[in-house]
Amino acid sequence: MAKKPKLRTTTPFIGQIFEKIAPKIGAKVLIEPDWRIAGQITFKNGRRCYFRHNTIDINSLGASDIAKDKDYANFFMAQMGYSVVPGRAFFSEKWCEAIRSRLNIDAAYRYAVKIGFPVVVKPNSGSQGKNVYKVYTKREFYRSLRAIFKEDRVALVQPAVTGNDYRVVVLDDKIISAYQRVPLNVTGDGSKTIRQLLRVKQRSFVASSRDTRLRPQDPRIKDYLKRQHLTFASVPRRGDTITLLANANLSSGGDSIDVTKKIHPDFAKLTIRLTKDMGLRLCGVDLMINGSIAERPDKFWILEINSAPGLDHYARSGRSQQTIVEALYLKVLQSMGQRRS
Repeated sequence: MAKKPKLRTTTPFIGQIFEKIAPKIGAKVLIEPDWRIAGQITFKNGRRCYFRHNTIDINSLGASDIAKDKDYANFFMAQMGYSVVPGRAFFSEKWCEAIRSRLNIDAAYRYAVKIGFPVVVKPNSGSQGKNVYKVYTKREFYRSLRAIFKEDRVALVQPAVTGNDYRVVVLDDKIISAYQRVPLNVTGDGSKTIRQLLRVKQRSFVASSRDTRLRPQDPRIKDYLKRQHLTFASVPRRGDTITLLANANLSSGGDSIDVTKKIHPDFAKLTIRLTKDMGLRLCGVDLMINGSIAERPDKFWILEINSAPGLDHYARSGRSQQTIVEALYLKVLQSMGQRRS
């Protein structure tokens, strides 16, 4: 019988990490050889757990599914009294027909007008900030929602909230990582254009083994520059920092600042309690704070939660971040290996 051809040769980030750190606790990792996106972990006590892409066998299925649905997650968090960003879900034309709903793209626009521009529109599922838009006009609104409906049949429309963007990663009763996310930006040198500065930034990512690919053709960047009366041909003054996107996802080119040791105890308690209330053991909690996470909570919003918080972009943003993520996943492995009733 002929051998099955290898369909993929690169092991995803989480598989690479598990293969590296599992021997430290006497565990073994077996990765499916063809696609290399799924793996099995066997612990010393005989317990077996699994992972696929960034999804780790640590959270219950029901709680994970709720966390992946932003609208449902927001509903339950709001019912428990958590400060979430209000908003409504709307549906693609095909889905409206299937479920006999009138909450189509036109209804979404009327809602946006009611709550006032600018608004944020984003897919109800998905991650890494893909197809998340901050829009100011009718034209931008319809263009953005049509882009979302090509990949997701449900979109959320929310008022835009501003502040500092943070991700806090919780494992059981502990904060294992917290970092501020800074949107994609470039700093002028007085001679290079914004397009050239983006190329320099991309080369720096490659040199540091960060696999983020910047997309100058992303219409969100052009729109954001336009609002600042800039174009890709503009030459920022030396030392001037130009922000290129509204969202701060690391996968979109954002930067991270570790704040694990600075998080205020009240924010730590809040995120740990939220993780438990949502039925999760491992959770990434995204916060928008009007101030600093090091200060006592005042005005803030929970943007969303993530039951499979991928940390690959964070780890590849620097050597110290790589060390932090390896230590984090070692704690995750140790927790997964414990037998629970």
